[in-house]
Amino acid sequence: MDMKPPAAVAAAAKKGLELREKFNRGGTEVGVKRAQQLAGRHAVSEEDVTAISSYFKRHTVDKQAKAHEWGDDSDPSAGYIAWLLWGGDPGEKWADGLKAKLDKD
Repeated sequence: MDMKPPAAVAAAAKKGLELREKFNRGGTEVGVKRAQQLAGRHAVSEEDVTAISSYFKRHTVDKQAKAHEWGDDSDPSAGYIAWLLWGGDPGEKWADGLKAKLDKD
């Protein structure tokens, strides 16, 4: 099974790192390390897949924040930046797909 993050996941993580740098908000050090892993397209472990999938399940509620606009690159919410650090929407789809395959095996 290919455990290397796809290009879209890497691009989202890179964007998250750039927005975090620019706006000085969003994500934790754990999220930054995850973004560096994903942006570099370094293979993930089964434990990483579980952590990434779990992150998205816990943080879907962040999309409802009203302090800043979700998806707005000119004034992004901290939750949006953190979401991107973990691979964004492509990361959620990718991690959930991998997790389903791993759970099946």
